[in-house]
Amino acid sequence: MSQFTPIEIANWIAIYLAAGLCCGIAMCLSVSVTIHGLWRDRVWNDVRTVRGAALFLPKVWWRWQKLYLLSTPVTLFIVGWFAATLRWS
Repeated sequence: MSQFTPIEIANWIAIYLAAGLCCGIAMCLSVSVTIHGLWRDRVWNDVRTVRGAALFLPKVWWRWQKLYLLSTPVTLFIVGWFAATLRWS
């Protein structure tokens, strides 16, 4: 026995799809901006030392993580606005 009506189920599926789409866009943008920043800063010059090579991946991960997490408020706003426009009954 389902607790949700077919309209509610369709709305929840639409909300999850919207969130997934927004997260996918945020992922593509953050990865491309991170790669561009790495290329612009020529970070491969720092990999020549042992310390630079050991810190290369954590620096790249932190740079990407900051960009991706900055998209969280925008994603929440877009998905929340979309959910508010749906008919629930």
